[in-house]
Amino acid sequence: MSRIGKKPVAIVSGAKVSLSDCKIEVEGPKGKLSFEHRPEISVALSEDGSEVIVSRSGEDRTSRELHGLTRSIVKNMIEGVTAGYEKKLEVVGVGYLAAISGDTLQLRVGYANELHRKIPADLNVTCPDQTHVVIQGCDKQAVGQFAAEIRALRKPEPYKGKGVRYVGEQVKIKPGKSATK
Repeated sequence: MSRIGKKPVAIVSGAKVSLSDCKIEVEGPKGKLSFEHRPEISVALSEDGSEVIVSRSGEDRTSRELHGLTRSIVKNMIEGVTAGYEKKLEVVGVGYLAAISGDTLQLRVGYANELHRKIPADLNVTCPDQTHVVIQGCDKQAVGQFAAEIRALRKPEPYKGKGVRYVGEQVKIKPGKSATK
């Protein structure tokens, strides 16, 4: 049996979980999320309503794969609506900067033109200063996806380390050419 899938998910205070057929809805102070799981997996609330229990109907490969996945998604949904998720990016380079204009993130990262990315409605994106971007939201997948898209616009290059990177990310700098005598 799946080691992850068999663990029950505790419902944190402030989160409300409702189940109907193959749909799970979680509501909390940070927002509301819903997920439609596959019919091979069954999701139920415990007797006292303090835990979500995920189980599978069969032992076939698909059911085993989806068991732990569904449990992890439910756990992330409960954590997201209560605590939320956050990714921090930093823009490194001379003349490189980030700014927010309305619902658009503007980046100047060494190209001839400014890069513009529309901010999804369910995310909160801020720029505390010109070299940092903070992405917050209740959906873990959406926060990570938007952060990855921003980083992909100008990945850190290996010679000077210029580009967009996650805060705390280590970039291995190559030595470059050396003068020989």
